[in-house]
Amino acid sequence: MSNAGLQAAIEKMEAKGVAPAAIRVFSRFYQQLEEGESGIIREDSIRPYLDPPLLDDIEVDPAAASSALDKTVIIKLNGGLGTSMGLDRAKTLLEVRDGLTFLDLIVRQVLAARGEHHARLPLLFMNSFRTEADTLHYLQKYPELEVPGIPLSFMQNQEPKLRADDLTPVEWEADPSLEWCPPGHGDLYTALLSSGILDLLLEQGFAYACVSNGDNLGAAPNAQIAGWFAASGAPYAAELCRRTINDKKGGHLAIRKSDNQLVLRDTAQTAPEEMDFFTDEFRHPFFHTNNLWFDLRKLKATLDEREGVLGLPLIRNDKTVDPTDSSSTPVIQIESAMGAAIEVFPGATAICVGRDRFLPVKTTNELLLLRSDVYDLSPEGRLETTTDKTPEIDLTSSYYKTVQAFDQRIPSAPSLRKAESLRVQGDWVFEPGVVVEGSLVLGPEGGVVTKRKTLL
Repeated sequence: MSNAGLQAAIEKMEAKGVAPAAIRVFSRFYQQLEEGESGIIREDSIRPYLDPPLLDDIEVDPAAASSALDKTVIIKLNGGLGTSMGLDRAKTLLEVRDGLTFLDLIVRQVLAARGEHHARLPLLFMNSFRTEADTLHYLQKYPELEVPGIPLSFMQNQEPKLRADDLTPVEWEADPSLEWCPPGHGDLYTALLSSGILDLLLEQGFAYACVSNGDNLGAAPNAQIAGWFAASGAPYAAELCRRTINDKKGGHLAIRKSDNQLVLRDTAQTAPEEMDFFTDEFRHPFFHTNNLWFDLRKLKATLDEREGVLGLPLIRNDKTVDPTDSSSTPVIQIESAMGAAIEVFPGATAICVGRDRFLPVKTTNELLLLRSDVYDLSPEGRLETTTDKTPEIDLTSSYYKTVQAFDQRIPSAPSLRKAESLRVQGDWVFEPGVVVEGSLVLGPEGGVVTKRKTLL
């Protein structure tokens, strides 16, 4: 049945116009899935990675840094809709603060870096078929953004979801678009190759790429890191941050015992009985920010050598065909992580950066922080912290999960500059001008939070 399933999947992808390289990658993963591969990385097969170089200790000649940035392209992953936050278009179109979206701030960061370092610094978005049109339409307000000869976007690939019972492509007449899924952000490398963007960048004299999530406004262009990476001669580098007790889910780097190669381990690659090891911030003290750098020339050579199949580890993702309906057909989504490419390149390295380069927005908890006075917004589009320690935010998902519900209840962010934590358990509406100090718990009874007094 599975051989027929693979052939059916291939025919479905060919009919959809999916690139041949993406089909080869899918076929490799399918065969691994058929053989029972789960992608699990056992704790006894790795050693903790304990001594990355620190960005604060790195000295780079300013001229060399600017020169390296001039040879760098900034790539933002922009395929997600933010459905978990109730959004139905590109998540980067969400307003962050002061009427500005993620896209506005990303553009400001890039244009500011170009001006400061006299660098070409193209900005590329890896979009999905759901985000391409809206994103490009929005970016028309920035005619100065596009670098001559370099487009603003390229499309990630798509692949069929597989029935969990027989690995055949699922059919879902209620909404055929749900029969398809993205291949995870590990598709970045395949999409760069099959779109022709990789060759185009090399022809234009670019040598390096800096890649990050579109919802991480901390990952602004950084000439110091560019200069360090160029001088290192490494084919690939990952940005890490030091873990805290709140960083239990982020993937971490480790050293594979069999060949001393750096590898990335995500939660989906950790056995349930070994999650205590994974979440131990002392055993594995650094997490992967999903900011990474790679040498375009070395990527091209490796892809050519491997016929477009980089060889990333498989991630098996068990879902239902309709993610909003737990009773719909169980499916398997074949995925890979772009950060896992670190194990493909001998000589790959990492660097520990400051927490300011990791400001993702995955829930309304983080959105509240970015909209509050915990951060100041610079003219260059950077969010700069105003406190020594970021307060912990926990808004109950019952009332604050979606952006729409969040905006109704917190139309104006309270002052959190002197707060240690804010936990909201019930249906509370915040008036403008509220100030929170210390640790505050608002109970399940709900109500109105007024500005008449400081909340301690």
